Amino acid sequence: MLQGVPAQSAYRVALRRAAHQLADQPLVFVDPLALRILGLNAQGRGSTGTNQDLRAPDRPASKSLRAFLVARSRFAEEMLHGAVRTGTRQYVVLGAGLDTFAYRNPYPHLRVFEVDHPATQQWKQTLLQQADMAVPPNAIHVSADLQQDGLGECLQRAGFDAAQRTVFAWLGVVPYLPRTALEATLQELAGSAAHSVLLMDYCLPRHALPPIEQLEFDSLAARVAAAGEPFQTWLEPQEARELLARHGWQVRCDLGHDAINERYFAGRADGLAVLRSGARVLTAEPITND
Repeated sequence: MLQGVPAQSAYRVALRRAAHQLADQPLVFVDPLALRILGLNAQGRGSTGTNQDLRAPDRPASKSLRAFLVARSRFAEEMLHGAVRTGTRQYVVLGAGLDTFAYRNPYPHLRVFEVDHPATQQWKQTLLQQADMAVPPNAIHVSADLQQDGLGECLQRAGFDAAQRTVFAWLGVVPYLPRTALEATLQELAGSAAHSVLLMDYCLPRHALPPIEQLEFDSLAARVAAAGEPFQTWLEPQEARELLARHGWQVRCDLGHDAINERYFAGRADGLAVLRSGARVLTAEPITND
């Protein structure tokens, strides 16, 4: 990302989460704050009364991306809810962007650490103030650049307890990181908290995609590069398993588009589904010697 500039990818993702609240029924991911944090009303209009570009056209590629984004958010929060029932008291959202869970968190004893680049954090806090969205005491903003800062040290300064069970949600970040930053973060996370869960999404390399998806990949890669956020890291499923294992993680499940569609989009009449194979989401747990 450009120095001192909030992540444009965070804004684009937030727009699609908001679009889902208006364009799709039934909802896969219910987020009553998705529009509000963007300064939009229930009809998707801003303070000037004009319609915001919510990126909700019926183009198959746009619907497919929207489907993946809301499915991964729901998957993360489902895993979190299950973990809370078994004693988890910390939730770390890496690359939080405009994620709203911390402001609708139903668990008083769950601390939510939102980690993101300093410029993005400042921008988000401005939007929260403009939307009159109070920051609850169990929501902690952590400024960190994963390409430069030690994540463990930043979390520790913010009050993170490495002895507590934690869910780490790392969504929408890995493709934008160099491989060195990805590996360093995985290593730090593995030693941060015992009995924890990592949720992570990643993208397949171009050569692993069907021809039509390769063309879409080229178009998207060019757009994000022009925005100062180029793609840098791609993984195939076996490569992802081996990479995580080298850094202390055992993959428990790895969902591609077919599994995601079966889980969240089966039987829909509106055609909302993940139609592209390029993105996947996985869960992993630290490898132990038990």
